Amino acid sequence: MGIGLTEFLTNKLAAEHPQVIPISVFIAILCLCLVIGHLLEENRWVNESITAILVGAVSGTVILLISKGKSSHILVFDEELFFIYLLPPIIFNAGFQVKKKKFFHNFLTIMSFGVIGVFISTVIISFGTWFLFPKLGFKGLSARDYLAIGTIFSSTDTVCTLQILHQDETPLLYSLVFGEGVVNDATSVVLFNAVQKIHFESLNGWTALRVFGNFLYLFSTSTLLGIAVGLVTSFVLKTLYFGRHSTTRELAIMVLMAYLSYILAELFSLSGILTVFFCGVLMSHYASYNVTESSRITSRHCFRQLHVFAMMSFIAETFIFLYVGTDALDVTKWNTSSLSVGGTLGVSSVITALVLLGRAAFVFPLSILTNFMNRHTERNESITFKHQVIIWWAGLMRGAVSIALAFKQFTYSGVTLDPVNAAMVTNTTIVVLFTTLVFGFLTKPLVNYLLPHDASHNTRNRGKRTEPGSPKEDATLPLLSFDESASTNFNRAKDSISLLMEQPVYTIHRYWRKFDDTYMRPIFGGPRRENHPEC
Repeated sequence: MGIGLTEFLTNKLAAEHPQVIPISVFIAILCLCLVIGHLLEENRWVNESITAILVGAVSGTVILLISKGKSSHILVFDEELFFIYLLPPIIFNAGFQVKKKKFFHNFLTIMSFGVIGVFISTVIISFGTWFLFPKLGFKGLSARDYLAIGTIFSSTDTVCTLQILHQDETPLLYSLVFGEGVVNDATSVVLFNAVQKIHFESLNGWTALRVFGNFLYLFSTSTLLGIAVGLVTSFVLKTLYFGRHSTTRELAIMVLMAYLSYILAELFSLSGILTVFFCGVLMSHYASYNVTESSRITSRHCFRQLHVFAMMSFIAETFIFLYVGTDALDVTKWNTSSLSVGGTLGVSSVITALVLLGRAAFVFPLSILTNFMNRHTERNESITFKHQVIIWWAGLMRGAVSIALAFKQFTYSGVTLDPVNAAMVTNTTIVVLFTTLVFGFLTKPLVNYLLPHDASHNTRNRGKRTEPGSPKEDATLPLLSFDESASTNFNRAKDSISLLMEQPVYTIHRYWRKFDDTYMRPIFGGPRRENHPEC
């Protein structure tokens, strides 16, 4: 009787709500993945991404056996699900948790890696695939497809490396890897969208310039929108003081405003990734100080970590890698693909080799250029060759953004009936799996070999040396003062210009600190920087 009732309820539920059972099973597998990840926390080789992929692959195998070879999926991936619901909390948390002092102090280096590097990598991968794919017998891709492939495989996944590096032991290296990872993803998506707007029927010498101009427009307007929403949220929290009635409202307004910034950016055909990232940075810099003590968790890093954001990001990332594991066994795409097993291995090997080459083509030259530009600084923070190797390696893994862009370019709602498009989706899956599993397995031993704990500890101690420039109290002085003589102001401006020429990044950062303490924080919230030097 009990069994009959259970079957009746299950059948009725499946008939009325066909997605309930698949979603329930997927959530159960997601919980299992979190438990296994916790048990393997101290493992030398495995990280959260690898755990999720392996659990997804095992789950896909079980489902494939149950369905008698028909499907390995519980749910069908929709790229819109990723871009609208899963990606925003990941990027917002990255912006909210970033160590702003290190991020902005190394801003030019991070931007050169994350923006210029993506352009270099995209060019190498696009032209490399255009030249080599036909030689392997893989034909049928358009010019737009080749450019899209360049942007797809220029997007990195640095989570694996960041789980091994320590902010306190290697602050410069962590800042560069973390910052470049976020900017890289944003640039890849912006460039991908710019490629979609190219009219290949009327290509001419101005096409590249138009693409670059379109990219600059998307990049700048998306950034400004994120900054504007972050400032508005900070001002509202500071002025209305939500916490005196309900601390829940404070967190709710921050989450909703951040999500609103992302949706507005997508509505106006901008980059939601850039918008929500800088919205998170601004909220962390100002709004987090306007919430009540019960809404934030006090830590030694200026009570910055609102764990609800980290939790949302963690679940979204695990969900994506879990799906990648199940999608690797999608027999429909494999059967539809125009490539044989040997052809698939050849194409995926070419893509992996181009990823290695494209990454090296900008990491090492730009690192040398950065060291040259910082040669006048007294802080011993040059990017050593070991650091360059780790930065190069950290960007070799391909992850969620690559999968989502590939689905967006070569499928419709996760389904494709075109053999060429199916081949590209399967090859993208192979590259993501190979780079995440193989390179991810080797990441921890490589980092431990290149940066032993003692060396990391010494690096941390060197990082605590006093920064160059004027005394501490000079940070509060205005750029010009009406209470001083013209000659004094002239000499100060002359010294500032000289310092700007020798140490541009540090000088800009120092003047921003003055402006921030004098004008911004009193309006939008936050303590003076000398009371909280880590913020």
